[in-house]
Amino acid sequence: MLELADGEDWIFGYGSLMWDPGFAAVEVRPALLRGYHRRFCIYSHRYRGTPEQPGLVLGLDRGGSCRGIAFRLPRRGRREVLEYLWEREMNNRVYEPRPVPLTLLDGKAPAQIKARAFVVNRDHRQYTGRISIGRTARLIVQGVGGRGRCRDYLANTVRHLEELGIVEGPLHELLRRVDRLAGAAA
Repeated sequence: MLELADGEDWIFGYGSLMWDPGFAAVEVRPALLRGYHRRFCIYSHRYRGTPEQPGLVLGLDRGGSCRGIAFRLPRRGRREVLEYLWEREMNNRVYEPRPVPLTLLDGKAPAQIKARAFVVNRDHRQYTGRISIGRTARLIVQGVGGRGRCRDYLANTVRHLEELGIVEGPLHELLRRVDRLAGAAA
């Protein structure tokens, strides 16, 4: 099960956790993580694809920075939330739940907090390594799994980023390519 260190009350969401966390948080605040960036770098064989037709899901990969959401967990019911997150995010161990420093970005004075983020395990067999934007788009168009279409996952993530005032050029370009490719295939 996921364990948090003393003073570590926060979880960092950068993909579907931003728009579908599946738990109630005491606080939800925009946050910045330095040293990692959001990328479609994990083959999905369960949630957004199958082993025969994999999709892709987001991971935090080395380098850059990532804006997302910090969720402060409640004291009461925390164990259940941590068990839920472990089951959701760690079913195949493609992520490593790492302690990370976050900067909260909500118009108040920037505050540094300790959090946990699910970072991609680059040694895992489902890590894509570097793949082209064209291959990424094709995998997203074909991916359908237990939690729906990979295209919807990308669109929901982009829409939520826009609601937060975040324009992430590579994801917006990827969505345009996916939409063109899906339209051509229809």
